[in-house]
Amino acid sequence: AMKLQSPQFQALFTPGLRSVAELFEKKKYELRIAGGAVRDLLSGMTPEDIDFATTATPAEMKEMFTSAGVRLINNKGEKHGTITARLHEQNFEITTLRIDVVTDGRHAEVEFTTDWEKDAERRDLTVNSMFLGLDGMLYDFFNGYEDLKNKKIRFVGKASERIQEDYLRILRYFRFYGRISEQPGDHEPSTLQAIKENAKGLAGISGERIWVELKKILVGNHVNHLVRLMYELDIAQYIGLPLDGNLEEFDRVTKNIQNLCPKPMTVLTSLLRVKDDVTNLDLRLKISKEEKNLGFFLVKYRQELTKAEGPEPLRLYQDFVMDSREANTNSKICELLKYQGEEHLLREMQQWTAPSFPVSGHDLRKLGVSSGKEIGAALQQLRDEWKKSGYQMDKEELLSCLKKL
Repeated sequence: AMKLQSPQFQALFTPGLRSVAELFEKKKYELRIAGGAVRDLLSGMTPEDIDFATTATPAEMKEMFTSAGVRLINNKGEKHGTITARLHEQNFEITTLRIDVVTDGRHAEVEFTTDWEKDAERRDLTVNSMFLGLDGMLYDFFNGYEDLKNKKIRFVGKASERIQEDYLRILRYFRFYGRISEQPGDHEPSTLQAIKENAKGLAGISGERIWVELKKILVGNHVNHLVRLMYELDIAQYIGLPLDGNLEEFDRVTKNIQNLCPKPMTVLTSLLRVKDDVTNLDLRLKISKEEKNLGFFLVKYRQELTKAEGPEPLRLYQDFVMDSREANTNSKICELLKYQGEEHLLREMQQWTAPSFPVSGHDLRKLGVSSGKEIGAALQQLRDEWKKSGYQMDKEELLSCLKKL
């Protein structure tokens, strides 16, 4: 049996966790760390959030915490068997072991159990199905630790059964593949077959849930391989991707963006050919307004806004920002530079701050220009001069220039 004693594991034992562990021990309920946190700890990482599993029912937990004077946070998890307790400024999410009784491909009705293996059995992937005792003892019913060491992503038990319980698991398979596998193309043929046969089930999953997973896939490893697989396995059409996705452009852009930390939408836009593709994507996935605008921006400018030859390749982009009246144009331009693989220009652009135009209407009034119309026209002329100077001219130079005009 494997016993974990890593510094990351030791670091979990805050005053809060010690108190929680004590309460459970006193009542003889078993308490273990579950799921993703175990995977992270075994990989030598510090988990972002920790889920606990227990043999105690929600009612038993409530009774135990309440009589100990522990504050419970009500977050509607109770019908799934989750209780959230707050101790020492820390929240603890603890879920009763459960079996899925009825599943409809989206959610499950559950009943509680005290059988750890039964609970592990209804989890999606072997690497997510392990438990860790607070003494560091690993409970691993489906060879999750072996798979993690060999960087293999596999469903628990039969792939088709797991997928039919919740079709979103198809995308979770891809997401964890991108996180854990070393090589593209290292799939079990039977898994891919099960995914292909069940792809249609994704049509019934809400766009919001799909987008959460898809975003993580788009910025993970092997994104090119995984998205091409979505087309090959006939998944793309059910998750809002265009039927005739531009895979050549996608190949080019996925090479360009390596190590540039693009936004998910930047990567995805390379598949889209026209403005309508962005609109259709939004209809299916309910992307945010900012994501939608970035998609429109990239589709519109990826051809015409490209690096000009000459001593100032950044000028074109800077002029665009200066001419734009919108607040976040700079960040859109940075995404465009990532899209184009212009690492060098991107670094410069990230360090550049748009200078502010030094002349105001107030300055012109002082010089005796009084009508609003004239002020507007004069400001525009001065702005053009300022732009020609590469935004170098200061207030004095600009105003003396006005006298010449």
